[in-house]
Parts: sequence; structure tokens; C-alpha cells
Amino acid sequence: MSSKRKLFNWFSLALIVMLVALLAGCAAKKQFWGDPNTGLILQYQLVKGEQLKYQITNKMKQNLEVMGQSMENNMNTSYLFTVDPKGLDGKNHLLDITVEDMKINFQTPRGEVTPDVSTVIGKNFAMSLSFVGKESNMDGAKLLKYNTTEGERNIASDFQTIFPDLAGKPIKVGDSWTTLDTVQIEETNSNIELTFESENTLTGFETIDGMECAKVVANVTGIMEGDGERGGANLFFEGDIKGTDTWYFAYKKGILVKYQSKGVTESTIAVSGPQNMTIPMTMDMDFETKLVK
Repeated sequence: MSSKRKLFNWFSLALIVMLVALLAGCAAKKQFWGDPNTGLILQYQLVKGEQLKYQITNKMKQNLEVMGQSMENNMNTSYLFTVDPKGLDGKNHLLDITVEDMKINFQTPRGEVTPDVSTVIGKNFAMSLSFVGKESNMDGAKLLKYNTTEGERNIASDFQTIFPDLAGKPIKVGDSWTTLDTVQIEETNSNIELTFESENTLTGFETIDGMECAKVVANVTGIMEGDGERGGANLFFEGDIKGTDTWYFAYKKGILVKYQSKGVTESTIAVSGPQNMTIPMTMDMDFETKLVK
């Protein structure tokens, strides 16, 4: 091989090495989560084999006006569950959810009720989660059921909107995006649908448990519709929902760290059958999901 050809080969090799180094350097500087100043890219990045554990607490106070008498009911629910990522199916994360613990407590004018939820504890179900937070394939959750004083209920409604929806585009502080969610609550004798519209705004950044998080505040509006049957009477539910959500997303890790929601539902229950009446109902809700491991 001539010295000229050797020189050319060495020059080509050096050029390739420099290009690779240059591209690697550019890639290192431009992170896949973008830049908070020019546009942050929020995506769920759940890694196969890296389990996450979350705690849910949900407090609800219900006030009813029945034939001139006020009634108050309180319900406290808590879950401890693990999220086990199983890999990707196209643009969806495949997740295995295990209910590690669950507690429900009702306080009513007739006394305190604690349903037996042992049929759910320790059980798991599969679901899918898109990069921007859309839950799907919840059939397994519908099979996990427990009994209440109102009949049999499954846990799917507690997980249908467990992860907040992301923007799906680069965002900066002050930018907003709108998301829509629907929750189906199915019991033996009733079926209620909740529809939510959230106006989400990236308001800033906070460090939570050592993780750099994007802070998002959402103004939420919605409607409640449904029907049911109790003691031979037909029930029709209709109401309006207003609330505020605040959540923290570790944008470098691509995981939800904390989610808080406070809301009020003002509604009516139209009763028809042996006796016709309209029952005003107000529900105050306080909900939190937080990463514990």
C-alpha cells in the first residue's frame, strides 16, 4: 500500500472518530427530556425490572338532604401498590400492578362499616400506559372485586386515571395544555360516569425526595352522570365537578412522584318508584398519590 493511500486511510479513520465524538458530545448536551428554558419534554420512562411503589389515600365527605334532614357520610380509602414495568408494546409501557394493601372505612349515621377487601389484597392485574399517560387495557382490574353494603364493586375505577396526562409537546414555565379523562364506577346496582377536563399549567420546579420535578397545577371541571337501583327505587345521578390538581413529575427519570387533588361535586339524585323525590348531594374529595419507593 502506498504511503499516500495509508495517509488517506488514516485521515478517513480520524475523521470518522472525530465525527463520532462530536455527535456523542452533542447527544450528551441535548438530553432526551429537553431543556426547562427552551422546552421541557415530559414522558413516562418506566424501565423494565425497576419496580415503583405508590401509596394512595382518598378521603370523601358526602352530604345529603333527604326529606328535610341532613345526612353526612365519610369514606376513607387507602392503597399500597407496586408498578412493575414489563417492557414496551409500541408506544405503550406494559405494567403489572400488584395491590400490596388496601383499606376502606365508611362512617355513616347508622354506624361504621369496614368492608372485607381480602379478595383484592395480594392480587395483580396488567395495564398499559402510553408515554403521555393514557391508561388502557384495564380488563384485569375489573375482575378484582370486593363487597360493600351497596353491592359488589371492582377496583378499575381507582386506577383508570392514576397517572396524570402529559402535554405531548415541549413546554416551558407558564405553558398550558388541556386533557380529558373518563372514570367508570360500576357496582352491582349502579353505574356512574365521571368526565373531567383539566387545564394543566407548568408552574415551576421543585425538588421532591432528591428528584428534580416539574410542578403542574390544573384547574379541573367535569360532570357526573349515572343511574342505579336501591330498594326497588330507580336513581338518576347528575352533577357538576370542580377541583384543583397539583402534581410533581421527575422529568429526568420520567416518573410520577406526587399527585394531589381536591374537588367538590354538587349534584342531585332523582328518585322514582314507590316514592318520588329529589335529593341534593354534595361531595368533598381529597385525593393523594405519592411515590414511597
